[in-house]
Order: sequence, then C-alpha cells, then structure tokens
Amino acid sequence: MEYQIGDIVKTKKAHPCGSKLWEITRVGVDFKLKCQGCGHTVVLERPKALKAITKKINKNNDTDTI
Repeated sequence: MEYQIGDIVKTKKAHPCGSKLWEITRVGVDFKLKCQGCGHTVVLERPKALKAITKKINKNNDTDTI
C-alpha cells in the first residue's frame, strides 16, 4: 500500500499516551510519524514502519485494511 504525507494510520501497539493513531509527516527511506494523542514525533526505518502499521484511515473516517 502506498502512503503519503498527511495520511492517518493505525499501529499494532499503542503509544504510551494510549493513542494508536499517527499522522505521516515524512515518507522515504524513513517514516516520520506524529502521534495524534500527544503530538510526539518518531522516526522509524521504512521496514519497521510498514510492519507496525495495520490500517490506513481515510479522510472520511472509513478504514482500508492492508
């Protein structure tokens, strides 16, 4: 599945703040994700990010499964 900047994704594990939703702010060799719960940002290597992401949340709040 292709990911673009601004996409909202759901991960397998929750962030310590309790949120599983992240906004993609950078795509390339690394993914930069911003937590939708607390605003914390993390940078993950592409393979780790693709393994951690379970769903892509559409803008109209529907979900597409991977």
